[in-house]
Amino acid sequence: MTPTSNISLVTVFAAGPGGGNPAPVILDAAGFADADMRAVAAAYGHESVFVFPPPDHSDCHFTFRFFVPNHEMEMCGHATLGAVWLLKQLDKLPGEQIRIATLSGTVEAQVGPDGIEISQPKGKLEPLKTDGHARKILAVLGVDEAGLAPQPIWNASTSRTKTLIPLKNPAILDGLRPDFDRIERICEAIGSTGLYPFAVSDAQNRIFEARQFPKSSGYPEDAATGIAAAALAFGLLENGQVSAEGAPVRVRQGRAMGRPSEIRVRFQTDSAGAVRGCWLGGDVRFEAGH
Repeated sequence: MTPTSNISLVTVFAAGPGGGNPAPVILDAAGFADADMRAVAAAYGHESVFVFPPPDHSDCHFTFRFFVPNHEMEMCGHATLGAVWLLKQLDKLPGEQIRIATLSGTVEAQVGPDGIEISQPKGKLEPLKTDGHARKILAVLGVDEAGLAPQPIWNASTSRTKTLIPLKNPAILDGLRPDFDRIERICEAIGSTGLYPFAVSDAQNRIFEARQFPKSSGYPEDAATGIAAAALAFGLLENGQVSAEGAPVRVRQGRAMGRPSEIRVRFQTDSAGAVRGCWLGGDVRFEAGH
């Protein structure tokens, strides 16, 4: 395995002591084979990001690759934020507007007065095709239909498809008891990379609570999932629960794990007011004790 002395551990989206989602960051991944990158992710047990030079003849500044213990991912929001933040700390950014090549396409990052934000394209939404799938999802999560809020269950995606399950309140969300052995099968059946149940916390201030149960990442729950939060924001927009204007949508996650997190999602609009994507932002710091 490639030496790991150049690995930094950051935590992203923290919203309190012990909060956020850790991400190992390797800023110079030259010489790392796929097996080495998977081994790093397995050793740390978290999504890991590996920074390479940009593709030849591209307008990007970097290439980012992302691994979890079980496989490579096309995109990872918190790991991207963490890597850009670390590059900035070390004065290795070429400017305040950055372009990053990923397997999901080019991601933009910007450094502004409110910190670092990364781009995601406009979300795609598709309702579940059968009620049978909805019942199986609820059974896997350990909740009955009385716990559902009156909005659709969507498959939603900006980079990776997540299944948005609206629950009536945060207490039901906190009380979920997932059958982790069945999550991969139901995600495979519905074409999803993770179940993302959520509930309204403070509608007026655009605050929502969520939990993320990934399909097959090598761990049962995620403390903060930027890609899922972006998908959720577009589901909320489609449902009429938020508007494209105003303050960022704030998605709180990780509380049930003892890692309180908050992800900020700000819609991008064009000059005519049409939504064309979103910006993801949040707190980044070095992981405690690292």
